[in-house]
Amino acid sequence: MVLPSRIYMVGIGGIGMSALAQFLAHTGHDVSGEDRDDSPVVAMLRKKGIEVAIGRADMPEDTRLLVYSDAVPESNGTRMRAKETGVPQMSYFEALGEVSKKARTIAIAGTHGKTTTTGMLAKILVDAGAQPTAIIGSIVRDFSSNFVAGSPDVFVIEACEYRDHILKLSPEILVITNIELDHTDYFPDLAALQQTFRTAAEKVPAHGAIITNPEDATIAPVLKNVRARIIDYTHMAVGSLKLIGEFNRMNARAALAAAHAAEPKLSLEAGVKSLSEFQGSWRRFEYRGETPLGALVYDDYAHHPTAIAKTIEAAREKFPDKNIIVAFHPHLYSRTKSLLHEFAAALATADEALVAPIYAAREEPDPAVSSDILAAAAQKINDRAGGRVTALDSFDTIRDKLLSFGSDSLIITMGAGDIYKVAEQIAD
Repeated sequence: MVLPSRIYMVGIGGIGMSALAQFLAHTGHDVSGEDRDDSPVVAMLRKKGIEVAIGRADMPEDTRLLVYSDAVPESNGTRMRAKETGVPQMSYFEALGEVSKKARTIAIAGTHGKTTTTGMLAKILVDAGAQPTAIIGSIVRDFSSNFVAGSPDVFVIEACEYRDHILKLSPEILVITNIELDHTDYFPDLAALQQTFRTAAEKVPAHGAIITNPEDATIAPVLKNVRARIIDYTHMAVGSLKLIGEFNRMNARAALAAAHAAEPKLSLEAGVKSLSEFQGSWRRFEYRGETPLGALVYDDYAHHPTAIAKTIEAAREKFPDKNIIVAFHPHLYSRTKSLLHEFAAALATADEALVAPIYAAREEPDPAVSSDILAAAAQKINDRAGGRVTALDSFDTIRDKLLSFGSDSLIITMGAGDIYKVAEQIAD
């Protein structure tokens, strides 16, 4: 299917939607859209000439396709109008699957590390002259965008397992960084999540490749019936990186292995050099400045217990003399409820943690879980360790508390919501 020339996007400010919008504009489509809030991503789209309205807007009468984000329900006014007027609709991943269907696609999947691995891989291939088109789940500093304009024949795509979106893609090379239970509003257990990855892995053709850790206990079962060759990325030598933490070194190994699988003539030395220069992406342990009292301020997208714990661990590795202060914005009632004890254990590894009210996103509030419940569970662990976890009722109170920490502290705002705004407010 060839997408029509006039496309309207609801939720265009989403990180994936905005990258797709840039691709569509780059390939000659007339693209515009709307989003709920203004954001740095919306500002980037406008700078690139893509019209974005904030709040409900009038869909242009000549619209021939509406593309919507997963966060936009069928009851959305613009989607309802499209239905009434007969304008076809596609989800983000359906549209992405269509535009990449005939291309040689490299999909990067996994519970953690997708965005960084995708950015690293895109940079290696760009530096090698391979001219990939890339759709990345954050604004990568090396490109100042979440989109890389390249050849339509080679796609590097960050692929999400939520609601089986990854199955809309047809990758020749599939990277699976890791598998842990997440998106518990859709996957009832780990086995259900593994089934999605199993289906995705079995779709990779015999001439393709799966880049993963085949010895990982949660990954090994999904590889039993694959046709593609399996490449173990865990032993790749990647040298020194600008990014901190062993988890980023693993991301680099996966990216280097995928680049070599895609371009066998690629010099591994050139790939290692490219990785050593990779600057990282927005909201991945991103330095934001200092508070007036001299505390360092970083911001991170971590919204899963493992990501929180690994980020705190990496911060301690980099800054062993600092008190680690975390301001965490829980994302989704379902995730917080299902992984409550894991979240509590992760937050307990900080010297002090502040917990914001839960960001509902696409969900209705669940009275069975709250930031107070999470903070209390974490504090029970910290009663033994000596740390402190407190639930606060607003970003304003969190901001005021963070401003009281001095130069012996390192502050990390964390979460998939808009907690990054607090980092902006307190950093000079």
